[in-house]
Amino acid sequence: MAKPESPSEPFKRAVSVAVRSLAAEPELEVAFSSEPPALKGLKARLPSPHRNLSASDIALVRGTGDAYALKRAYHDEKVNSQFRPASPDGAAIFEAAEQARVEAIGALAMKGVQQNLASGLEQRLLGRGLGKARTREEAPIADVLGLLVREKLTGEKPPASVAGAVNLWRPFIEEKAGTDLDKLAGALRDQKAYARLTRTMLGHLAFGDPNEADPSSDQDAEGESPEGENDQGEDQEARQEGDSATESAAESEDGEQVESDQAADQSDELSDGTEPEDGAKPQRHEAPFAHQDSWGYKVFTTEFDEEIAAADLCESEELARLRGFLDQQLSSMQGVVSRLANKLQRLLMAQQNRHWEYDLEEGMLDASRLPRIIMDPMYPLSFKREKDTTFRDTCVTLLLDNSGSMRGRPIMVAAMCADILGRTLERVGVKTEILGFTTRAWKGGQAREKWLQAGKPPQPGRLNDLRHIVYKAADEPWRRAKRNLGLMMREGLLKENIDGEALTWAHNRIVARPEQRKILMVISDGAPVDDSTLSVNAGNYLEQHLRRVIEEVETRSSVELTAIGIGHDVTRYYRKAVTIVDAEQLGGAMTEQLTELFAEDAPSGRKRRRA
Repeated sequence: MAKPESPSEPFKRAVSVAVRSLAAEPELEVAFSSEPPALKGLKARLPSPHRNLSASDIALVRGTGDAYALKRAYHDEKVNSQFRPASPDGAAIFEAAEQARVEAIGALAMKGVQQNLASGLEQRLLGRGLGKARTREEAPIADVLGLLVREKLTGEKPPASVAGAVNLWRPFIEEKAGTDLDKLAGALRDQKAYARLTRTMLGHLAFGDPNEADPSSDQDAEGESPEGENDQGEDQEARQEGDSATESAAESEDGEQVESDQAADQSDELSDGTEPEDGAKPQRHEAPFAHQDSWGYKVFTTEFDEEIAAADLCESEELARLRGFLDQQLSSMQGVVSRLANKLQRLLMAQQNRHWEYDLEEGMLDASRLPRIIMDPMYPLSFKREKDTTFRDTCVTLLLDNSGSMRGRPIMVAAMCADILGRTLERVGVKTEILGFTTRAWKGGQAREKWLQAGKPPQPGRLNDLRHIVYKAADEPWRRAKRNLGLMMREGLLKENIDGEALTWAHNRIVARPEQRKILMVISDGAPVDDSTLSVNAGNYLEQHLRRVIEEVETRSSVELTAIGIGHDVTRYYRKAVTIVDAEQLGGAMTEQLTELFAEDAPSGRKRRRA
């Protein structure tokens, strides 16, 4: 008998068809994942909806899909790169204005797309915490300016839920750049002209690049050349193709709209009035690093950074050999750590099991109380009722330091403990992600070479190539990922450690997860060290950044952060932390930390005492 299809599958198929049609790109691959949404080339990754297709899920998926489709149809990345400012703040505002432009084209052409974009936009902004902003520092100007540009281009007011944040910035923006905003609608379908106006607006808002020449003059000169004329002709042709794509997509979009609207209507009935008022946070939680540009931490270039799956760093045969070596080591310490893992498993299963309420006036007869009735026939009967406990969906991320100082026994023990905990947590239905962080090279790598070629500008900030490794994604079954942990045994993998950016990366991955409870455990054996960065910045440059990141996560995020230091006192950084002297203690420390966290979430009357 065939397995019944998930209710979300027809919705996914309808969205995929609509996205490809709206983008006028039949080869566009549309995938649904709990990973952060992204559009790269001909691959679009959308948020994965839950089985029950809640209204917020539907809005987020459809809005994100339409936004990516329009960007694919009407956005030229070469033009965008040519005009994008170098400063981080200026680039963020520039990108927000460009995204508002491509979405406005679709919104003005199709009412269904307009509704999808509006709903999806509101969900994304609320997820980033814009609805809670009370000061300008809490409301990123890029998000606000994107809403004001959208208002000028389409006439749509900002969603009421984020109107307070918009009003914090509106007087300043309209005073400095109100005239520029009014001009944007006239260049809606001309990306180059629109980009020039945006750069002018950034200058008036003091977010431009003061040391750079205005690209407008270069573009004007370029436009007088035959090559520039060809560019204009290509732009006109692209716009005509885009218009026809929009028209051809309308029919498909309307067909998709019927099916998706039905799902949305059903979900609306269930979701209206159910917004939590007890402090519970939305599933896509706010990013607590909205103001990190003011921290004084800089990155010279991210061009050579990489986030990579462990399987892509090693040949399959070598990975199998390394995993075999890890299995041999596991056999020697399996007993001790397995006993601790079993303790954690018993605790979690106890929380998930149902329990009984006793001494009730109705329900199921409580046979254990019958002797009392035999002794005293006048004693009333006693009943009991079975009750489900509240066990929140949980995701755990293990972030492992893959620096050179972990070489040898520490990294081996870390890999073994991650292996055992990964298997244990999957057994009881707790999603587990295992990540590692290091750098691609010693002494700076390609980032340092680029800095040298640029003439060694002072205070360049972080000056190395990051390597962030995904050993096991949260939704990946353990049987497929277990071989990846063998990569930690590979010679030459472990180099420098830049903990602050690694913690930000791991946090942003887990915070996008749909689970209600999120736990992030960091395992490290020392303070952040990167010789290339520290040789041209202050000696505590990386440590200060790590402290700021930890503070943001602990005070502004729903993620529960805990840390284990191997021979290194991490309690001076983290609120919840433990320091162990020997790597052999790691398995017990990891399990005890998780046991305490889960015991805190135990039902009333059954909370475990600390072992």
